[in-house]
Amino acid sequence: MSQNSGASVSRSRKSTSFFSKIKCATCFNSSSPDTGKGRSKSSSNKKVSHGYHLVEGQSGHDMEDYLVAEYRKRKNHVLGLFAIFDGHLGDRVPTYLKDNLFNNILEEPNFWKDPRAAIKNAYRSTDKFILENAMQLGPGGSTAVTAIVIDGKDLWVANIGDSRAVVCERGSANQLTVDHEPHAERRRIEKQGGFVTTLPGDVPRVNGQLAVARAFGDQSLKAHLSSEPDVRHVPVDPTIEFVILASDGLWKVMKNQEAVDLVKPIKDPQAAAKRLTTEALARKSKDDISCIVIRFG
Repeated sequence: MSQNSGASVSRSRKSTSFFSKIKCATCFNSSSPDTGKGRSKSSSNKKVSHGYHLVEGQSGHDMEDYLVAEYRKRKNHVLGLFAIFDGHLGDRVPTYLKDNLFNNILEEPNFWKDPRAAIKNAYRSTDKFILENAMQLGPGGSTAVTAIVIDGKDLWVANIGDSRAVVCERGSANQLTVDHEPHAERRRIEKQGGFVTTLPGDVPRVNGQLAVARAFGDQSLKAHLSSEPDVRHVPVDPTIEFVILASDGLWKVMKNQEAVDLVKPIKDPQAAAKRLTTEALARKSKDDISCIVIRFG
C-alpha cells in the first residue's frame, strides 16, 4: 500500500519519550525479528500455532511494515493476537498501532459480550488518538489487518486498507477481509469533498495521493478517508485449516487460491510464511512483504 511511497517492517527503532509515555505496561516488545514462530500453551483448548516472515521491498524507502504475533491469557481464556500494519509516510503510526491497538480492543468493556462492537469502537478511538497527536505521530498513516483467536475456537478478523486475511477451508481460499480501494468507494469520497484519480500506469488514489480508501491516521486526507473496519467472525471447526495474513506486497502478485495451494502441504507455519514471501519476491514484488500463517489443530 502506498502514498507515493510504499509499505514498511517490524524492525526495532529507538522510541521517543512520547512513545514511552503512551505505551502501556502490557504492550508488546518493540523489537522483533524478521521471522519467527510460536504456539498456544493451553492444554484445555484447541491448538493454535503460527509463523511469520517479513522482507524489505525495493521501493527505495525504509521498511514500514510491523506485525504482532503473540498469545495472552485473559479471564481464563487464551487469546491469539495477530496483526499486520502497513504504514506510509513514516513508521510512527504503525509503531503506535503495534504497541497499542490490541490493548485498546481488549480494554473495551464489552469485548467479551460483543467482540464486533468492541473491535469497531477500538479502531475508532485509536484513530481519534492518532489524529489528536499528529504533532508527535507525524502526518503518515497505516492500514491494518487484525485477527483474534479465542481459545482456538473463534476467529475475529478486522481490517482497514488493503492488507488481507485469507482462510483455507476444505482446501479452498476464502477472503475474510475487504480491500478498501479508492475506486470502490469513489461515491463516498466525492460526497465528502475528495476525488479519486488514476494516472496512466498507476493505481487509483485518493486526492492523487493514497492508494487505499480507509486507513489509520493521514490527517491531511482524513476528511475523505474512513477508519471504519470490516469485521468477520469465523467459528473454527475442523474444516478450517489455516489463515494467511499478509500485506499487499504479497497480494499484488498472488491470488488467494495460489497462496493457499502453495503452503497447504507445509505444516510448519514459519516455513509456510517464508515460502509465501520468497514466491512473492520471485514474482517481482517490489513492495515490502509481511506474512503470518496461523494453523489450527
